Amino acid sequence: MTEVATVRLTTSQALVRFLAAQYSERDGEEQRLVPGVWGIFGHGNVAGLGQALLQAATSGDGAGGPVDLPYYPARNEQAMVHASAAFAKMRDRLQTFACTASTGPGSTNMVTGAALATTNRLPVLLLPSDMFATRGPDPVLQQLEDARGGDVTVNDALRPVSKYWDRITRPEQLIPAAMAAMRVLTDPVETGAVTLCLPQDVQAEAHDWPEEFFRRRVWHIDRPRPDAAALARAAEALRGARRPLIVAGGGAVYSRATEELRAFAAETGIPVADTHAGKGAVPWDHPCAVGGIGSTGTAAANALAREADVVLGVGTRYSDFTTASHTAFADPGVAFVNLNVARLDAAKHAAVQLVADARVGLEELRRELRGWEVAPSYRERTRALAEEWARTTDACHAVENDGPPAQTAVLGVLNDVLDDRDVVINAAGSLPGDLQMLWRARDPKAYNVEYAYSCMGYEVAAGLGTKMAAPDREVVVLVGDGSYLMLSQEITTMVAEGVKVVVVVLQNHGFASIGSLSEGLGSQRFGTSYRYRSAGSGLLDGGTLPVDLAANAASLGAQVIRAENLKELREGIERAKAAETTTVVHIETDINGPNPPSNGWWDVPVSEVSELGSTREARRAYTEHKRAQRHYL
Repeated sequence: MTEVATVRLTTSQALVRFLAAQYSERDGEEQRLVPGVWGIFGHGNVAGLGQALLQAATSGDGAGGPVDLPYYPARNEQAMVHASAAFAKMRDRLQTFACTASTGPGSTNMVTGAALATTNRLPVLLLPSDMFATRGPDPVLQQLEDARGGDVTVNDALRPVSKYWDRITRPEQLIPAAMAAMRVLTDPVETGAVTLCLPQDVQAEAHDWPEEFFRRRVWHIDRPRPDAAALARAAEALRGARRPLIVAGGGAVYSRATEELRAFAAETGIPVADTHAGKGAVPWDHPCAVGGIGSTGTAAANALAREADVVLGVGTRYSDFTTASHTAFADPGVAFVNLNVARLDAAKHAAVQLVADARVGLEELRRELRGWEVAPSYRERTRALAEEWARTTDACHAVENDGPPAQTAVLGVLNDVLDDRDVVINAAGSLPGDLQMLWRARDPKAYNVEYAYSCMGYEVAAGLGTKMAAPDREVVVLVGDGSYLMLSQEITTMVAEGVKVVVVVLQNHGFASIGSLSEGLGSQRFGTSYRYRSAGSGLLDGGTLPVDLAANAASLGAQVIRAENLKELREGIERAKAAETTTVVHIETDINGPNPPSNGWWDVPVSEVSELGSTREARRAYTEHKRAQRHYL
């Protein structure tokens, strides 16, 4: 019997050495799968993974070989997961970071980040510390005691938001668990948050590991081709269409199918609407581009959606904002053809399923449809609608207020000042809606609006991860005061790591998006402004709180520019782009808009009975909108 060569390492040392040897490959291009580790140390991981990362940085693998797995300290565990997700998004899901946290609150702080990664189908490796596997010191500091069983810890909260979850209670369990983790991280169908829970005693426990476990390993990401019969069905459906529409989602970007999509649209004349994740897949001024679709979509895209008889979804998961809560596609006989690598998404809306990689699928569909195109009149209608919306966008960008500028005018300045490759980042509040309607993207990587989980606090951390993934691009974070106050401390990490990002803070002293929604739903903007509590009414309707976000940003180490108007904003953005350090540009905006014209609906139920006249009126409007809602069967 051949003797297996082994090396004695702790579980943590073995994991670090293993991760440093993992690569991904697609189209002949190889890259490190996990180029580094984010973390915050506590008693649960400082002597385990902390020691292993120190040893890797100073002594290598313990056997004379180097281990290249840099460690980056974060300021918040949720933020480091957001940074990792943004990094993975920028790298087309071919690379991501690992994130280590201590037991208890350190680990549960990662739950929101994990949910965001999984919802957005972005790979992130989570390494939360766990309670003692031996249960010797029981209960240990920060342990949640559960009377139903001794094997339950707070890390079980990560189960429902992870695509793969495991708890390593013995060192040798790491071998199959680590291999399974890499499989899921590199699977475009199954990817998302991957969690390996590491009890703090097991992290430090030694084991004789087979050397083969640490060999350089390449995880190949292939491009599944469509089934021939499914391809024929899809082509038949499109050939029979008179008013077809393409909905481009994130899958078109991650698969690098953008050039193929642009050519496909140009040849067939099918107009292309985009989701947040798909914006830029087709440039805004492409002859077939009609902009964002759905609840916050453009008038052009939503008009074509209402009339469409066949909808070709390319890499989209059809969120409720994309379908305007199942009201966007109004033709009684509308049919769907869904090109998606995941059958879960390909099957939605009783579609003709084209389960394949987006780029390969479009290539084959393009060949199948060669010579077919829409009627000239439909091309002309697409152009006319797009041109009309371009005029609407220009007007929104040019709006003038007597006081603080409208948010739409701020976006107009930014669209002028930023280059095509500059990356704009946002996630929550009123900005995503305005951006989907008004932002003019030409580059598929220049628009990063996280709207699957729409997580307040994503923005600043995502700017950090994005810039680390694309140091040759200017990265501009757009953040309202609501999201800034949620999670902004990674500005300090940017400064510490020398990662230069431009952060534009729009302060309007409240929750603009929810305030507007509240007003529209009859709840009178209740609880949506940053105000003192009034002694008379007992409500939060007193004076404005004296919050100085620019001063806060300066205290975190950023260079700060205060802009009082749009001219100063333009100058400030130009200075920030030219700066060598992270720079925050602050401007006050009007919480009341004016906002872009609404073209879609979003299903947010209104109270069926109420003492408030505003609520009763909103309920009547809600009931009217519900009549247009339908299942696509």
